[in-house]
Amino acid sequence: MSEWYLSFNGKQEGPLGDDDAKARVRSNPGGHAWKEGFAEWKPISQVPELSSGNPGAMAAPPPTPSVAHEIDYKIFGEEMQFVEVELDPGESAVAEAGAMMYKDLPINLSTVFGDGSAKSDQGGFMGKLVGAGKRLITGESLFITVFTHQGGSGKAKVAFASPYPGSLIPVSLKDIGGSLICQKDSFLCAAKGVSIGIHFQRKILTGLFGGEGFIMQKLEGDGMVFVHAGGCLVERELRAGETLHVDTGCIVAFQPSVDFEIQQVGGIKSALFGGEGLFFAHMTGPGKVWMQSLPFSRLAGRMLQAAPASRGGGGKNRGEGSVLGGLGDLLDGDGFR
Repeated sequence: MSEWYLSFNGKQEGPLGDDDAKARVRSNPGGHAWKEGFAEWKPISQVPELSSGNPGAMAAPPPTPSVAHEIDYKIFGEEMQFVEVELDPGESAVAEAGAMMYKDLPINLSTVFGDGSAKSDQGGFMGKLVGAGKRLITGESLFITVFTHQGGSGKAKVAFASPYPGSLIPVSLKDIGGSLICQKDSFLCAAKGVSIGIHFQRKILTGLFGGEGFIMQKLEGDGMVFVHAGGCLVERELRAGETLHVDTGCIVAFQPSVDFEIQQVGGIKSALFGGEGLFFAHMTGPGKVWMQSLPFSRLAGRMLQAAPASRGGGGKNRGEGSVLGGLGDLLDGDGFR
């Protein structure tokens, strides 16, 4: 007997037997289903085992026409990566302010209010205002930069660079169900048409101690997006019911089908002296999770800690690299700057 997992409006149910799953589908045919052997979640209308005999779910909806522009790309580098996007005439890419590295002459740069997505354009000024408001809540600028190939023929390239050492994650939203949740400030660029919105953590503890607060970024659409991760990148695909414990700061992105909660780290002694904080993320599949080895907050904290207090830093000079400590700094010239 198969074990089914169903998802309705982001809430997961299961495991369910065949009869229970079919009964649940009869009352609500508009969700998604997954079982062992499926590469990803499928709309219930496209699962014959569940939709058979259910008139409301028999016919699969026609494929949704592509909204986002189709772009080609190539990622360069190892520790400091950048992505080079190739555009055909009329195609566009959107990026955060300051992300551009270089561009060909036929590519025109413009700044738009909101996120530049089709939803924002169709909604007129109010649609743009809502899109801008969402970006403002996540700590981003009210404006986004659009790069459009305005030449008559041929291809043109524009490149976007990572803001600090790390890796880029290329994700086709069309291949993962049309939605991706990621940490704030991780979005780098995307094909025009991708909606850049917000995702609220509804669970109080997850919002307070999950490392990202109550608000995360939500990327929606059917185009390519590029997300930045600090340090090395790890991608894990969790099976239904499979759980992974992750440091809260190391989470970069995950699919909406993944259940994200927080859990206390062991006992009091482990929490106080283990160096891992009071909580870690409790990620339960199915779905993909992307993790980073070096969160920027950790890098910034170490840099601040290592900076001498006498120079406005938040730490203290412990004489790293010299057995003479402060006297060594004076002799090697550090004390004179």
